Amino acid sequence: MKRKDISKKLFQGDVSVWIIFLLLCCFSIIEVFSATSTLAYKEANIFMPIAQHTSYLMGGCILIIILAHAHYKFFSLGILLILVSIVLLILTFRYGITDNEATRRLDFYGIPLQPSEYGKLACIIYVAFLLSKREKFTDKKTVKYICMGVGPVCFLILPSNLSTAIVLGTVCFLMMFIGQIPLKLLGRLLFGVFVAGLVCVLLLLVIPRDITRPFFPRFETWEKRWQTHITDNTAESQQTNNIYRITDGNYQIAHSKIAIARGGVFGKMPGQSVQRDFLPQAYSDFIYAIIIEELGAVGGGFVLLLYLMLMLRVSIIARRCEKLFPKYLVLGCGLMIVLQALVHMGITVGLFPVSGLPLPLISIGGNSILITCIYIGIILSVSHFGANMSEEEEEEEDIGEIEETGEMGEYHNLTPAMAEIES
Repeated sequence: MKRKDISKKLFQGDVSVWIIFLLLCCFSIIEVFSATSTLAYKEANIFMPIAQHTSYLMGGCILIIILAHAHYKFFSLGILLILVSIVLLILTFRYGITDNEATRRLDFYGIPLQPSEYGKLACIIYVAFLLSKREKFTDKKTVKYICMGVGPVCFLILPSNLSTAIVLGTVCFLMMFIGQIPLKLLGRLLFGVFVAGLVCVLLLLVIPRDITRPFFPRFETWEKRWQTHITDNTAESQQTNNIYRITDGNYQIAHSKIAIARGGVFGKMPGQSVQRDFLPQAYSDFIYAIIIEELGAVGGGFVLLLYLMLMLRVSIIARRCEKLFPKYLVLGCGLMIVLQALVHMGITVGLFPVSGLPLPLISIGGNSILITCIYIGIILSVSHFGANMSEEEEEEEDIGEIEETGEMGEYHNLTPAMAEIES
């Protein structure tokens, strides 16, 4: 008889994914508590920022448990979110709250919403659904329908959050590549996006800023950051006097590199960060630098390893899915989490220009945490209902229990007698 304790019933899905999620949450609580010192001083209660962040993680954990118990077939209804996200993005462009020249949030009766996060989720479900129905369409129509849904979402996200639009477009492109869309069509799509982007940049450079600023308010910021990134890397490669100058343009990345350099191998231990008081958004955009400063290369490498292990488990789950929709859905969710984490780390170490891209599950931010938890919940649901990974683990445990109780020996003794009766 099967024996299932409460934990087995509650935490369904792939055990490794649960372990990775809980470890990332532990890193998040420790590092956010350290990095939010500047926020804590502004609050009457210094524990308010970390308490709010922990509540989001706990709420996300409950959301994961609920989604892990839901069958993945219900997630196909998420294709309707593509229209909802487009409407929300348009409303945000018109009525959103502007912070640092970026209009990314929408205040819905006191509840802050970040439509770009919901747009990413909607696009992943939308692309996975269309790829699973390829037998009903030609390859050209599949690519056409994907562009008709993903294109407007990326275009509406782009003015206020270029990095998010690029990551979303890249994930959808990789999903089409994994879905075996012909390389010829993918090449045409990539060339078309490149030409459209080039034309858009040229127009923004030619048209007076007074006309383009209402539609692309952050274009000047993008231009400065790209110039700073290029000139900063060029100066580093050409410097001979070992003097590194911190200016207004490279202030963020300079202090990020200082934090990484101070971390060394084992770091300064949690709570001992100095650069958290100098880095803007140290608890969000540059939290990986704080992780390396406090936990060293060992801690930073372990966090990177957790994301890579998550992608490995996702690929195993996808490989064991017999149906196409859960296969593409789980791959899209895994790619979104891991690619965003890699880009965040690349920005922190200076590989990419500075951008406001949080580290999934670790950076502070309510909408980002909840949407990432939805990705994890979908992965666990697919692992349980689509890949049957939990059922196999339970069967192995049942076999072990039978062997311990001696029932297996009785079974072997009965088998020859039953064979004789059948003969």
